[in-house]
Amino acid sequence: MNPMKLVAIALIVAGSLGLAYGGFSYTKETTGMKLGPIELKVEEKKNVDVPLIVSAAAVALGVFMLVGLGRK
Repeated sequence: MNPMKLVAIALIVAGSLGLAYGGFSYTKETTGMKLGPIELKVEEKKNVDVPLIVSAAAVALGVFMLVGLGRK
């Protein structure tokens, strides 16, 4: 399997996940306050929204790469 096909499949999978979920979230841990050996840690939950057009474009580009560029 050549690298172009792997990239195309990765784009299709990533675009499909973006269409299905619409984004992802992660937790960022920071130190809020530090007094000697005592630390106060703060966890912030961040959300990243993936635009619908970006997900659809990734799927379309992956399909184009897989089908269109695969022919010789």
